[in-house]
Amino acid sequence: MTKTNAGNFFEDFEIGQEIVHATPRTVTSGDVALYTALYGSRFAVQSSDQFARSVGYRRAPIDDLLVFHVVFGKTVPDISLNAIANLGYANCRFSVPAFSDDTLSTRSTIIGKKENSNGKTGVVYVRSKGINQRGQTVLEFIRWVMIPKRDPASPTVEPTVPDLPEKVTLTQLTLPAEIKFNLYDNALAGSAFRFDDYAVGEKIDHVDGMTIEEAEHALATRLYQNTARVHFNQHTESKGRFGRRIVYGGHIISLARSLSFNGLGNAFRIAAINGGSHVAPCFAGDTVYAWTEVLEKEPIKGWDSLGALRLRTVATKDRPCADFPYKGADGKYDPSVILDLDYTVLLPR
Repeated sequence: MTKTNAGNFFEDFEIGQEIVHATPRTVTSGDVALYTALYGSRFAVQSSDQFARSVGYRRAPIDDLLVFHVVFGKTVPDISLNAIANLGYANCRFSVPAFSDDTLSTRSTIIGKKENSNGKTGVVYVRSKGINQRGQTVLEFIRWVMIPKRDPASPTVEPTVPDLPEKVTLTQLTLPAEIKFNLYDNALAGSAFRFDDYAVGEKIDHVDGMTIEEAEHALATRLYQNTARVHFNQHTESKGRFGRRIVYGGHIISLARSLSFNGLGNAFRIAAINGGSHVAPCFAGDTVYAWTEVLEKEPIKGWDSLGALRLRTVATKDRPCADFPYKGADGKYDPSVILDLDYTVLLPR
């Protein structure tokens, strides 16, 4: 019996299967510094202990997407080591905040699978949950992944596709009960625009662009312990579809989120990811831009000082977003689009 892990194939997954992922990860201030170095995130609540304490946190929480990456990375050896593509996300809810020195672990449940028409691959649907050392849920999400079959001649399985919600509702959000926005300082946060300054249908060009370096996306996959070969093994990928490594999709999400600071600087907390698609692959040398549309604007009952914006952030490669590239009349994405992310953020009022 081999002692190494070759990863799972489509046939290896069963509906209802529970997976406890190795290994728990203690997130340190070093991880936070590396995350900042990779993406340049500037949101004040996550950047400054002093600012975070002034609005009610005990210290600066870890960036929501760093939590996502660490929890996601734990699932890769068991779920997507052999994946062809991570196809999308749904019902992603951020719960209690995580802080430096918290230990995060991940568990997953297989909730659906469907063989593709080519008979060579299939899609597996997974619900994953990140838990801290106190047993509290910090993050829960569903994703679906295209995975090859070990044997294309193996019997076709009856498809089971879960019913995925369009969005996470306000009643499902975990709100930061400790927050006191009467001391929230716009000048220190870097933006004068709060919840009431945004309108449904408004589009924001985040202006700036970031070019992805080979070392950056390779460092990111190692930082999150993401072992998917398509991201870090050029020897194997030189023989693959693209002839080179694909940038991890979460890397693009974090770049887009960091770019969104210019226009959404007070969106201090990602409460949920409603859905998302990695529309096209991205590679080292590509320059990422982003723009955002306000989809919904919802005051939160019982909170005079807090509101929720449902946003669509679209990331492009090698194309600035002044004209908001998205989809053509035929419903197909513009060739420059690499990410279409629907998520909900919290802002002070």
